Amino acid sequence: MDKFYIIANSEKDEGLKVSERVAKYLESKGKSCTIRPASFGNRDPFTHYTDIRAIPDDVECVIVLGGDGTLLQAARDVVSRQIPLLGINLGTLGYLAEIDKDSIEPALNHLIADAYTIERRMMLSGKVYHRGKMVAEDVALNDIVIGREGPLRVIRFNNYVNGEFLNSYTADGIIISTATGSTGYSLSAGGPIVSPETNIMIMTPVAPHTLNTRSIIFPAEDEITVEVTEGAQKNGEGKAVASFDGDTNISMNVGDRIVIKRSVSDTKIIKISNISFLEVLRTKMKN
Repeated sequence: MDKFYIIANSEKDEGLKVSERVAKYLESKGKSCTIRPASFGNRDPFTHYTDIRAIPDDVECVIVLGGDGTLLQAARDVVSRQIPLLGINLGTLGYLAEIDKDSIEPALNHLIADAYTIERRMMLSGKVYHRGKMVAEDVALNDIVIGREGPLRVIRFNNYVNGEFLNSYTADGIIISTATGSTGYSLSAGGPIVSPETNIMIMTPVAPHTLNTRSIIFPAEDEITVEVTEGAQKNGEGKAVASFDGDTNISMNVGDRIVIKRSVSDTKIIKISNISFLEVLRTKMKN
């Protein structure tokens, strides 16, 4: 690899000191590198945090400095470009950002020497419909969560798989996650841990008002539709919300539905270290 682009979480990389360190090292090896701080809280409706129009066409790798959250945001922003991502973790050990500050130079040497592998991580596509018309669309690497918004009240969901009615949940929310997202909110809600290379969708209710409701796993080829029914507000004015990777939020009313399926594009994650998913999992479970 010769052309690099850095997306940095300026809150974790104060003064972009680590970003400058990475750029200078790459440039000392005859490579080119551009730094772009993630613009938290400053975005337009067509981007999340990084304007992909600013990424040069010849960039071969996006280096993400921050943590798993920063990498999730970057993945959603660059998915249409299909550029491989390398995560450098500036906090605690992450599931996605595998390189720590003490391993930066060796990791960069692997990139320069093309000594790495690329994992393809499945993403979700969600389309929100109001009165039969699509009003919003976005993608997620971890999960799409449909939950309550506003006053505390439970919501009733009707769930369909490939157009066929599956069941109804009365709950605080419902999570549709990928295998990558199985270690996130889905896990906190009682969902299973799944190896991240697996192409599946996991449906997990949040605080369901029944004792026999469990997560359900579906093939990646399935299409899941979640419809908001009575329980949000009786007058039909919200308040449910569809959240993509805990970031983009789209309000939903009674009768609205969201159609979720596998995105046509995957996220490409560069793997360099020999730390396996199981080793990261063991470390996390000790905390």
